[in-house]
Amino acid sequence: MKSMDKPALVGLEAGGHSRWWQVAIGVVCMSMIANLQYGWTLFVLPIHEKFGWSKAEIQIAFTIFVLVETWLLPFEGWIIDRIGPKRVCLAGGVMVGLSWYLNSMASSLPMFYLSAVIGGIGAGSVYATCIGNALKWFPDRRGLAVGLISAGFGAGSALTVVPIARMIEASGYQSAFFSFGLAQGAVIIVLSFFLVAPPLALLNAGRSKVQSAQRQFRPMEVLSQPVFWLLYIISTVVLAGGLIAVAQLGPIARDYHVDKIPVSLLGITLPALSFALTLDRIMNGICRPFFGWVSDNIGRELTMFIAFMLEGLGILALVQFGHDPLLFVLLTAGVFFAWGEITTLVPATAIDAFGSRYATSITGLLYTSKGVAVLLVPLASVLVARTGNWELVFFIAGGLNIFAALIAMFALKPLRARLASAASGPPEGLRPPVLATGPAL
Repeated sequence: MKSMDKPALVGLEAGGHSRWWQVAIGVVCMSMIANLQYGWTLFVLPIHEKFGWSKAEIQIAFTIFVLVETWLLPFEGWIIDRIGPKRVCLAGGVMVGLSWYLNSMASSLPMFYLSAVIGGIGAGSVYATCIGNALKWFPDRRGLAVGLISAGFGAGSALTVVPIARMIEASGYQSAFFSFGLAQGAVIIVLSFFLVAPPLALLNAGRSKVQSAQRQFRPMEVLSQPVFWLLYIISTVVLAGGLIAVAQLGPIARDYHVDKIPVSLLGITLPALSFALTLDRIMNGICRPFFGWVSDNIGRELTMFIAFMLEGLGILALVQFGHDPLLFVLLTAGVFFAWGEITTLVPATAIDAFGSRYATSITGLLYTSKGVAVLLVPLASVLVARTGNWELVFFIAGGLNIFAALIAMFALKPLRARLASAASGPPEGLRPPVLATGPAL
């Protein structure tokens, strides 16, 4: 904070809106869209039992949701950077509520698929708004701010998963879709009116510990920068490596014959698989603001190196020690803790490199790496079917993370330093961003 100039300090309170309120709003809004991804699994079996469709057919809706949420984010970010966060977030809230309302009324697979498209657009709009706004409001604590908001998405479903499950059991899945869809959409709509973009002075504020951009890059400009593509590769391989390890947690535990063995930790006793799945959401939420805060203080690339290396070594350790129930739980907890931070570190690093004026558009482009990573996950099942065990999968997943750690430290860091030296000023004709005093609804 001490390194920021006086205009930027004045800008921290724009029109009576504290920037920490912007974070709080982002956390709540992200929590409201989390169930579209993490809560879907609760509805699959009830839908299957009611209509008799195969689970694979039903799960196509989830795949559609993830692809639409991911691949449309650059376009949604482009809109946000031009008209501000209010209207995009409001529209996202409407679509989130409408998606679950349609699910409550759907009687055909195409209707569920249409709902997934609408929900994906809505969730992506809210996600882009909240992450982009945090990146712009916090040039001095970018990692912490994005980490807190990202934690809302990573752990947001933890508070509602039990109520949703109970309502499904008591009143049916249609009632759960209707009630929670209405509530989630309404909360986002109300909070969207309180979102504001930061003043211009804040966008160029410096920081004392993290290397910062000297000019503001347009979204299309970043596509010609090697730094962008290194970040894209890092994001893809870390997401894929982690997903390969954690998305197959149930089959891994069963193949290791530890899934039903009780494990006791801190006075709690649960079957190993249940314990690991519980710790998944907890660690996935905690790690995001933690590593964001660390990166604000010791640098992005060094934090990436530490986190990715921990995850890679943790995955490799599962090969050797995963047959022990207690070690299985502890090691998977460590993997989860070192994995979720990718959604914090990559956006923060990108905006450090390219400037915050078009933060939402640029992070949207990077977020498409999640869509690439998801497409790589089924390869794990193919490898297990061919080899008969998980060793090769673990070696690949762990190796991907170690590879990402090395290129972050020894390729990305010097390349970003050269970019900062070369980018001495903004390009001509740069369009100004939407300000906090910009167009109202």
